[in-house]
Amino acid sequence: MLDSAISARHDVADKALIRSFSYIGGRWIGGPQGANFPVTDPATGQELGRVAQLSSLQSAEAIDAAQAAFGPWSSRLPQERAAVLRRWFELITAHARDLAVIMVLEQGKPLSEATGEIAYGAAFVEFYAEEARRLNIESVASHLADAEVELWREPVGVAALITPWNFPSAMLTRKAAAALAAGCTIVCHPSAETPFSALALAELAERAGIPAGVFNVVTGIAAEVVKPWTEDPRVRVLSFTGSTEIGRLLYRQSASTVKRLVLELGGHAPVLVFADADLDRAVTEVMKAKWATSGQDCLAANRIFVQRPVYDAFCHRFTEATRALTVGAGMEDCDLGPLINERAVIKQEAQVADALARGARVACGGHRLSLGPLFYAPTVLTDVPDDALILHEETFGPVAALLPFDTEEEALTRANASEYGLVAYLHTQDPRRIYRLSRALQFGMVAVNRTKVTGAPIPFGGMKQSGLGREGSRHGMEEFTEIKYICRDWA
Repeated sequence: MLDSAISARHDVADKALIRSFSYIGGRWIGGPQGANFPVTDPATGQELGRVAQLSSLQSAEAIDAAQAAFGPWSSRLPQERAAVLRRWFELITAHARDLAVIMVLEQGKPLSEATGEIAYGAAFVEFYAEEARRLNIESVASHLADAEVELWREPVGVAALITPWNFPSAMLTRKAAAALAAGCTIVCHPSAETPFSALALAELAERAGIPAGVFNVVTGIAAEVVKPWTEDPRVRVLSFTGSTEIGRLLYRQSASTVKRLVLELGGHAPVLVFADADLDRAVTEVMKAKWATSGQDCLAANRIFVQRPVYDAFCHRFTEATRALTVGAGMEDCDLGPLINERAVIKQEAQVADALARGARVACGGHRLSLGPLFYAPTVLTDVPDDALILHEETFGPVAALLPFDTEEEALTRANASEYGLVAYLHTQDPRRIYRLSRALQFGMVAVNRTKVTGAPIPFGGMKQSGLGREGSRHGMEEFTEIKYICRDWA
């Protein structure tokens, strides 16, 4: 193991969870000539440790390991795969505190949020441990008088998983558990900014009895690690969570091998608050939708449209609630932590400056904080004009844009005027409006009078350039399967 400050921390009880090497074919692998890269704590700038930087050749070797393990793993009885996943779930749950601390240190989110993410991520492993038993043969009424017809679901093969830094545990478990339950083997690349969470999950997967080669984690520079996976025809499905820009790149790179793609890309969520809404509840829910993970969330409320009769009241209450938020290092368990890197802070500054130049007003915030270079004050902008960058670019930070509207038709048109279509939030007490807008909003998910909607049993995903496919639910496991049609004559 490479020397690391994170391994010396007294608040991580199980030191074996802190891994600095990649995991390929059941072995912990270092980079060529000891190549490695630093991982830092965004709250302090302190180097937590160094992690192995693997080469493209080693990344290709991970495919070899996954391909060799595919036959034995896919041929196991579904209940056997379910039992292994169940053990992984139990180990994740038993080590939840350590996993949460590791996440806080490398990602920066508050401890309560990290603890919630570990439970959320573990729920997918539990769900797919049960769902593994339900990949049933489907009987179809035959269209031929002398034949029987069946549809079989079979695992596609090796699955490549590329996971982001903002949810370094849950995005891996959501993808991996579905793939493993279906009978696939996996190669995973975690973000270079948060690799320790993925490596800790690999350690627990090994303890759970997931066989060598079935679960592989390759750390390093994304372009070098992932390119062999997009080019190799043995990788039959690629699942990616991240920006729409990178999603488009992976789409192009995977075209030559005609891979199946599951892409969970950017979001630019609108909130529609109508005059008949319960205003106190709407403020509470929009606070949740905006500030979780310091706004670094594809589900974050970015464009907050409020009907004019209640606009001033909403702006006042929302601003006062925002001023009351606490900001600090994640282990202090504040409301917001730091942003992930300097680029993220610069983006907040650029969007705020652009909005102000176009006529918006700062109700609170709008500046860096003295806590450290990556801390940005929770910011509320009011009267944001439609041509402001913040209404067209994903914010991914602690800046909220508020603007008034007059009619339902106007609100719908402005909400849908985006290339993104992941989630929309609607606040109204009119049941007919709820029905109309739930149908008309061009988003894969619509949350009505609430914020929390995701979970293991539901299909997570968006429309338009927010992605392809779904994660979670039985649909999430089906993404890792092919349908085989059998037409049988007994003659």
